[in-house]
Amino acid sequence: MLSARLTLAARNNLIEGPVLLVCPPADTDLSDLTGDIAVYHEDQPEHGHYAATYPMRDRIEGPAGTVIVSIPRARDAARDRIARAKATGARVFVDGQKTDGIDGILKECRKLGETGEVISKAHGKLFAIEAGDFSGWIRDSSTTAEGFVTPPGGFSADGVDPGSALLIDALPSLKGSVADLGAGWGALSAAVLSRSPEIRFCALIEAHKPSLDCARKNVSDPRVTFHWADARTWRPDAKLDHVITNPPFHKGRSADPGLGRAFLQTAAASLGPRGTLWLVANRHLPYERTLADLFREVEDLPGTNAYKLTRASRPVTPR
Repeated sequence: MLSARLTLAARNNLIEGPVLLVCPPADTDLSDLTGDIAVYHEDQPEHGHYAATYPMRDRIEGPAGTVIVSIPRARDAARDRIARAKATGARVFVDGQKTDGIDGILKECRKLGETGEVISKAHGKLFAIEAGDFSGWIRDSSTTAEGFVTPPGGFSADGVDPGSALLIDALPSLKGSVADLGAGWGALSAAVLSRSPEIRFCALIEAHKPSLDCARKNVSDPRVTFHWADARTWRPDAKLDHVITNPPFHKGRSADPGLGRAFLQTAAASLGPRGTLWLVANRHLPYERTLADLFREVEDLPGTNAYKLTRASRPVTPR
């Protein structure tokens, strides 16, 4: 955990305030930090977790005496965060687990500049960047072969992933109200709206803010609303006619099928009595029992060896 390494740095008087934390894990213990603390976070529900206690920043910026960057698994996103932190002029600490690639990032930082003492603890490392030009690591977005704008570190940043493409090909023209749970940078919604003139509105729900910001550029249809929210807890103002989703099943590096099951529960709770869920999932994920519990009608659609497609309708009303 970050807190163990952060505690050592704080007790050794290595951290000068005010402090900006960049995307700390939700379980980070900040009790050893004193003075002014602010947080920047790209993800929900972590943003909401910290907003209950600390002032939040909309971007990585000063004023700050120290910026502490927690790195993600995606290397491009890690580099981007570090470069933006260095641009503030503050002293920068970089923290991460070995499983998230902290050793590789440390080696890259040493090639571009000078690094200070390395604190190794709890299967991770924390180190300071003392000097160097990291401006070449800043990356706002990229454009796929299909013309979509995608963020560094976003899901399937190189283009439409095979599962979403399979669902896009299987979807009929839809009518009424639609929600895209875990919309990413908007590939599913863009395709559905382009072929469904009778959709009244489509809500895009995405927890990763850089992905949602790209979705705003990729899906310009006036019927769309954008929601930076955790799809597991999001609910619409009124019952929906359709939900489309390609739900995640990883939290960090760990597989967690419970994430996908929570998406299915949101779908069932959000749909009207005759509403329909359109789902694509990796073939090995055990969603059948959850779908049977949540919907009266469950139909398998033609899929592939890697992916399964499901149409589920008439959600069960909780007693």
